[in-house]
Amino acid sequence: MTTRKPTMADVARHAGVSLKTVSRVVNQEPHVRASLQQRVHDSISALGFRRNEAAARLARGATMLTLGLVMENISNEFYARLAAAVEAAAAEHEALVVFGSYEERPDKERMLIESMHARGVDALIVVPSAADHSWLAEHGRPRTVFVDRVPRGLDRADVVMLDDEHGGRTATAHLLAHGHRRIALISDDDGLSSVHHRARGYRAALREAGAAADEALVVRGVFDPGRVSYEVGRLLDLPGPPTAFFATNNRAAIGVLQALRERPERPAYVGFDDFALAGLFSPGVTVVRYDIDRLARGAVELLLDPVREPRRITVPVELVARGSGELPPVV
Repeated sequence: MTTRKPTMADVARHAGVSLKTVSRVVNQEPHVRASLQQRVHDSISALGFRRNEAAARLARGATMLTLGLVMENISNEFYARLAAAVEAAAAEHEALVVFGSYEERPDKERMLIESMHARGVDALIVVPSAADHSWLAEHGRPRTVFVDRVPRGLDRADVVMLDDEHGGRTATAHLLAHGHRRIALISDDDGLSSVHHRARGYRAALREAGAAADEALVVRGVFDPGRVSYEVGRLLDLPGPPTAFFATNNRAAIGVLQALRERPERPAYVGFDDFALAGLFSPGVTVVRYDIDRLARGAVELLLDPVREPRRITVPVELVARGSGELPPVV
């Protein structure tokens, strides 16, 4: 049985004020006494009321609420799944979503954000690049929530992120528990907060196990699976090669798989981000995964929440063992 969502009329009854007063407070209209505002906000919190932004716009004669989603590359499975999840979460609020990919180009990211703003997009969800985003604070813009990464240069921002450091620590500890000490790190741009925190978790797990990170086994700034494949081969050709790999995103995990297809070695490996075919390989790919619907829903709900104080929401992660992370070191 579905629980009925509280309405503004419910808030008015709970607060002992008129429906018009609740509407004025929710819509942040002026000339409402502070004491009445506080009563309404207290009732909103007590009842768990959330304004339907789309209905509010339609009541004012405006068009349907439109959300913009700006991300790195929709051809990547992570971003395709995120886009679908954001669209589903927005549909629950009768909102439309428009998409744009900046393809690892910060100049295109800025162009997309400014273009969406100019075309009347009501609010933005942005997976930020590693570039400085302080320019966003310099002029008015639609309300923005950042997903997966903390934007550089913005001290006050709404962010929905993964527990990346815990994920990096968990992946590395899993490999250590299966006897590995020479564990390579294959990572994206370390200027991205998600990548930086996953790498920090990797180093923390090694340090706690008394196996300090060997920087010769750390690869940074690789985006393409083909480049990852080359770097994996290079590391395996070292005089003291790694016996295991931690790949900090799904592209890196695919690059590891490509490299091992041509190699006689069978190192262990753990990826960050699940992907559709991870369970079909032999062995299956052990990954750190998370609920992408929860990530998307958190972003949409932050956008539509009338509370304006910046907040950060952390989505938990978990390790899924499928075989690749459980291979023992070959000495």
